[in-house]
Amino acid sequence: MKVIISATLRTFFDRNTEAEVKANTIEEILKELTERFPEAKKGLYDEDGNIRRFIRIFAGDEDVTDVSRHGEELDGTKHVMLLPFVAGGAPKEKLISDERAKAVSLDDKDIDRFNRHLLLREIGVKGQKRIRAAKVAVIGAGALGSPVIQYLAAAGVGTIKVIDHDTVALGNLQSQVIHSSKDVKRPKAASARDTIRNIDRNIEVIAENQQLTQENAAELIEGYDLVIDCTDNYRSRYLINDACILANIPLVFGAIYQYEGQVGILGYDDGPCLRCLYPEPPEPGLVPTCAEGGTISPLGGIIGSIQANEALKLIIGVGEHLSGKLLTVDAMNLHSGIVNVCKDERCPLCGRDPVITGIEDIDYEELCGLKKEEEAEASVVGLTPEELAERIENGEKITIVDVREPHERALIKFPYALVIPIGQLARRQKELDPQVDTIFICKEGKRSILAINTLREAGYKGPLYNLKGGMDAMKDIIFSYEGGGL
Repeated sequence: MKVIISATLRTFFDRNTEAEVKANTIEEILKELTERFPEAKKGLYDEDGNIRRFIRIFAGDEDVTDVSRHGEELDGTKHVMLLPFVAGGAPKEKLISDERAKAVSLDDKDIDRFNRHLLLREIGVKGQKRIRAAKVAVIGAGALGSPVIQYLAAAGVGTIKVIDHDTVALGNLQSQVIHSSKDVKRPKAASARDTIRNIDRNIEVIAENQQLTQENAAELIEGYDLVIDCTDNYRSRYLINDACILANIPLVFGAIYQYEGQVGILGYDDGPCLRCLYPEPPEPGLVPTCAEGGTISPLGGIIGSIQANEALKLIIGVGEHLSGKLLTVDAMNLHSGIVNVCKDERCPLCGRDPVITGIEDIDYEELCGLKKEEEAEASVVGLTPEELAERIENGEKITIVDVREPHERALIKFPYALVIPIGQLARRQKELDPQVDTIFICKEGKRSILAINTLREAGYKGPLYNLKGGMDAMKDIIFSYEGGGL
């Protein structure tokens, strides 16, 4: 049996993309995997020995995450997929009513502009009018939002709202192709607005240069036919999901990490929501974010284009779509597939007896572990880059432990650092001297906090410190040690 391992979990599997196992039940597969890769236990199981709730297990295209199915024989199944949160059928009704579509007129310029659409039997004049009548809110104008916004504008969507509180940075230009060098330091929402106007000035563009919050989420999406989630953090994803479900607005979900992406449609035609798919996110630091792990430039274009395509099919009312399904794409290994996602009747938001009736009653900071992260950070003694540099310059006897991924270390190395992945800390703690200060480093100073707490839980008694801000904060520090700077 072949087991496909998603990129966010590979750090627990010695960086393997897949593994061959001699087993024919999920129970046997997981047992063999954790025996072969001891670190996998931390990634797959929580403290109570249960499969972590941000992980789904698929046998072929069937969801077999529920432990009650782990003893079933997998006869005829070619592969099993471990799919973490990074987070079908033909439409039964059109998002845009006939009355709204009829109220739209197309002039001669529109005929020329959209002639490729008009030639398609499934779209034609009626479909193009639906597109022009549609109102779509896109949350996030980054790697995913860039293609989504541009293709919606090129298709002629009548009203596009862009919600993003961030500004354009030079590092964004690698994958966020809606922005250019002249937009650096400008609000992303404003930059996206200008790009839309350059494509089609007949489009009504609303640029919201503000962060989506519990206080404004319902108001920002009110009156829109469709919302497209192009964000990059768990807190926003759950907030958007909850706001859309409560407002009965379909949501097109997309996510990317390194070379992998996911696309699905949530809350449409009584289909599942994000909480059905992933009841809770991974705890902070357990899996790297796309900011820490990176993404290849075209991936946002691939996944974002699929999001835009799904949005247009819903607007027009044609074709097969991804409600009740999740499309996964592995651009590195040229692997893609669609798995079925069932609605959870016990879901607290969209299940049979929902208990979530308003986003104002939910603590999203607690849901996504951000409060625990703050508490964990407060319990850890941190060193600033300047303080660490001074200790190194003074020749103090200290141990520096680097918990970053190999590709991160290849970009910026830390001299004389001991490399220990987080999953190996407990069994390799004897390599550390409890009489010497040990400083942990990662990219942003978050995974290193998890590393320190992991070591403490394993019983290590020596002094442990965290590099505040990680290597991102340290990269401009110049040392005078032999061999140069960072």
